[in-house]
Amino acid sequence: MDNVLVIGGGIAGIQASIDIANMGFKVYLVEKSPSIGGRMAQLDKTFPTNDCSICILAPKMIECSQHKNITLLTYSEITKVIGSVGNFNITILNKQRYVDNSKCNGCNKCSEVCPVELPNEFDMELGNRKAIYKYFPQAIPNVYVIDKKGISPCRGACPAGINVQGYVALIAKGKFNEALAIIKETIPFPSTIGRICTRPCESICNRKEIDEPINICGLKRFVADYYDLPSPTIEKSKEKIAIIGSGPAGLTAGERLAKQGYRVTIFESLPVAGGMLGAVIPEYRLPKQVIQKEIDSITGIEIKLNTTIGKDITISELFNAGFKALFIATGAHKDLKLNIKGETLPNVMPAVAFLKHIKLQGKIKLKGIVVVIGGGNSAIDAARSAIRLGAKEVRIYYRRTKAEMPALKWEIGAAEKEGIKIYYLIAPIEITRDSIKSIRMELGEPDTSGRRRPIPIKGSEFSERVDFIIPAIGQSTDLSFIPNTLGLKISPQNTIIADAETGMTNIPGIFAGGDVVTGPSTAIEAVACGKKVALSIHKYLNNEPLTLDIQLPKVISYQELDIKGIQNENSYPCISIAPSKRIKNFKEVELGYDTDTAMKEANRCLQCAGCCDCRECEKVCEPKAINHDMKEQYIELNVRAIVLATGFEPADISSIKEYGYGTIKNVITALEYERMISASGPTNGKIKMPSDGKRPKRIAFIQCVGSRDESHKPYCSAVCCMHATKEAILSNEHYPDIETFIFYTDLRATGKRFQEYIERAKKEYKVKYIRSKPGKITELKDNPIIWYEDTITQKVNQMEVDMVVIAQALIPSESNKKIAELMGIKLDEYGFIDSPDKLYLPVDTSIQGIFACGYCQSPQDIPDSVIQASAVAAKVAEISK
Repeated sequence: MDNVLVIGGGIAGIQASIDIANMGFKVYLVEKSPSIGGRMAQLDKTFPTNDCSICILAPKMIECSQHKNITLLTYSEITKVIGSVGNFNITILNKQRYVDNSKCNGCNKCSEVCPVELPNEFDMELGNRKAIYKYFPQAIPNVYVIDKKGISPCRGACPAGINVQGYVALIAKGKFNEALAIIKETIPFPSTIGRICTRPCESICNRKEIDEPINICGLKRFVADYYDLPSPTIEKSKEKIAIIGSGPAGLTAGERLAKQGYRVTIFESLPVAGGMLGAVIPEYRLPKQVIQKEIDSITGIEIKLNTTIGKDITISELFNAGFKALFIATGAHKDLKLNIKGETLPNVMPAVAFLKHIKLQGKIKLKGIVVVIGGGNSAIDAARSAIRLGAKEVRIYYRRTKAEMPALKWEIGAAEKEGIKIYYLIAPIEITRDSIKSIRMELGEPDTSGRRRPIPIKGSEFSERVDFIIPAIGQSTDLSFIPNTLGLKISPQNTIIADAETGMTNIPGIFAGGDVVTGPSTAIEAVACGKKVALSIHKYLNNEPLTLDIQLPKVISYQELDIKGIQNENSYPCISIAPSKRIKNFKEVELGYDTDTAMKEANRCLQCAGCCDCRECEKVCEPKAINHDMKEQYIELNVRAIVLATGFEPADISSIKEYGYGTIKNVITALEYERMISASGPTNGKIKMPSDGKRPKRIAFIQCVGSRDESHKPYCSAVCCMHATKEAILSNEHYPDIETFIFYTDLRATGKRFQEYIERAKKEYKVKYIRSKPGKITELKDNPIIWYEDTITQKVNQMEVDMVVIAQALIPSESNKKIAELMGIKLDEYGFIDSPDKLYLPVDTSIQGIFACGYCQSPQDIPDSVIQASAVAAKVAEISK
């Protein structure tokens, strides 16, 4: 049986496929959308009979899908064409639906639980659809598809790869436990991270291009604070693993390894677990009970506190005790020195030691003036703690400017609100028992950090009386517990040398990660390291290659988003204690979200990636049709002939500013109006003004916007005259009291009974035809004002209506350009598929064996497209003789 390829599943492609298949050929119908039907499926009625469009189309769609000689390849595109008439070799990309065609029963349960709402392209974006959806109610195949565009920027920016969009989408729908479950797939302590994370996700959130980024961190904290999940049951059946350090890297690795059945013991030299989280970060940011509760919830691990490696037990003794792998994650707790005279005096205490003393041993009484030296987060923590400990005045001296200050901007702002004074371009040079001597700085060329190097200004030294000084210029690692005899490679910066991807050191079985490898970094980066090392240890113990081949989908940029209809809505702030009250104690400052505010904030998410990968659909799919790991496939075909039926697209008329489309709410396009009046459309057939949802009383239809216009498209789009008449009639059928006006250049009613249809519109439905092309549309209280010259009376008039419906130009599908490049066929100057002779060879193209029918070939209505489709079938039969 000879094969024929038909490209395009609109009415022309469907009719051509049926006719060709009925002749005994095997037809492969390729459609880039998830369903066949094309633009005709979007129409409510057809002119001039006003028959239901889908009632005419659906039987043909069904026949096409059930025909023994037709194979439907929806959600597919042509990628390669070689050969010639009688022997074309075709490569087809069958995109991932993520839903198995052979299993899906179209029950809609998946869509009901999906938390993601996106603009519905089929409804011309007047309504929304879910990320898992059926293209339209009568779609064929009757199979759902998942819209995966890539990954959201927030997820891409998170070092730990938390599925941010997933949990935000679930919070927006009130699915709080489900949201928490997504977070805890990645991090074991979301309530803690939700308080202290540096928020790289928010810095890249696409929402900030509109107003303000989503408060991602606050939402994470919200679900972790108020909701809980049952602890998993863990069977300890595998090897023993030792972890040195119970900070975020060690805890994350331990939790993940324990879930896999490994017997994990964490050794911690401090009296509390959590590393910096438990021993250094102040209570007003991270209360002890919060981090402790989350550590306690990690099942399957043993934490030995007050146990110092090298003193209480050595690394060699750990291996002798049966531990098969070791992860060193001791952090960077050692304060860097100022290396100036007087820094060892009693009135000087470095920041980490100062903060650790407060958290573990109790408060320090301060008075008078306290100076903090440094510009990082530890400096801010120390300064804000000092003001709470009774200091009369707290100052921060930083040797660069505010622009270079590494502390988080919101922490800097919080410190300033609490009365802490920050002085820039100052560096200390000497400390005494009651004073500090400093020098002023200026910025020179950038250093290795990328920041401009501070340079002392000669002669600018000055002294001030102070009572207490807190150096906070950074931390380093303490590797004294590692004996030289072990042979572990150490960098000149006194960090452990380990593979950046796997964490493996030069000694098999010993891994390292977090600050002890990178130097001081963030908690979320330590979590990311813990995840990677846990996987590496698992692979190491199972004799698998340690390489991590992780390929993330593309990150969706702001430019790729459809933000039509998105209104400005600033972020909803969390509740916090007023500065005047909070500086009196160490009670937590930020109090988080309540349920209603959290849901409002989550609803601001733009759903950048489409599907948020929450997997809620999988839970309810009874036939198990959903496969989020589905891969695209390539299909190779050999065909005798090719039929092109790629249809049309509405032209973008936003550049025609005088008509107000996109700026005046009650100016819409004819296709948008078509979906509005359709019973299966976004308003269930109710005509509503976009501005307020009320029913309009006066509607104007404007013809030829972008068509028959030398500055846009000089050709006639062929269907607009009758289309507007049909929509005016249907408006009156919906609501008999609606007044309708059609502004036209001239009426091209050349089809069968078309003129009769117009006369019926005038007489029975009182449609008023005004021969004019309006010059502009303005607005008065949401009502469009049409300015026009009546070309019969030659008078300039204006008309106020409730809604304007624009018949925009129709243009060939964008697919034509790609197909032309693939096949070498010629297009005319407007992008239509060119014919060598439009009179004698109307459906031929410039390549023998390739034919075209429908709107891709020239502007035409449905009957003409169907006739051309049958003509193409005859041409296919002719070359196959």
